[in-house]
Amino acid sequence: MTDISSDPSMRLSRLLLPTGVTLYFVRHGETDWNKAQRYQGQTDIALNDTGRGQAARNGRLLKELLGPRIAEFDFVASPLLRTAETMQIIRRELGVPHDTFRRDDRLMEQHFGHWEGVVWGDLKTVDPVGFEARQADTWNWTPRGGESYAMLIERVGAWLQTVRRDTLTVSHGNISRSVRGLLLGLDTRAIPKLEVPQDKVLRLAEGSAEWL
Repeated sequence: MTDISSDPSMRLSRLLLPTGVTLYFVRHGETDWNKAQRYQGQTDIALNDTGRGQAARNGRLLKELLGPRIAEFDFVASPLLRTAETMQIIRRELGVPHDTFRRDDRLMEQHFGHWEGVVWGDLKTVDPVGFEARQADTWNWTPRGGESYAMLIERVGAWLQTVRRDTLTVSHGNISRSVRGLLLGLDTRAIPKLEVPQDKVLRLAEGSAEWL
């Protein structure tokens, strides 16, 4: 078996945040489709009550952690319902106007094309050829009408290069994986396996990442 860390050709070129800049990344709270393990992609699904509670938890943590410093932050989210609502809840917990944040299409989830709406456990039956192809090459496999990880990383990288000051962003699971892949210079085979909890905040700065 090949050691993933031993093949530098599979690692992404590292992007650097400006010196002293910290990115706080929050994945949106749970939806009913998350609970059912149904592929969402860019299908616009709202939070459920659990997801709203997760967003509120993250907002309280950020308020305790950052205090008045939060006034200096940039706030940006994916425009989808589940991310926008998560950001609104967080901002209410922070005690700032709930809807005054930027939305950026580059932060939308990976588009899963013909897989959107399909439950993970049904894929072997619904699309056995696609399922096997993705298992063989998760990074490059592209669903019909959708995006591969290799395509996704391009728009995520373009967005990351616009981050110039401390930023709080609310986005999606595969955006979180892509951000870490780029900022930490990770192997493309490891990126799809990174954890993406909905009840934690990810802090990224100067080549480090930690869950809060």
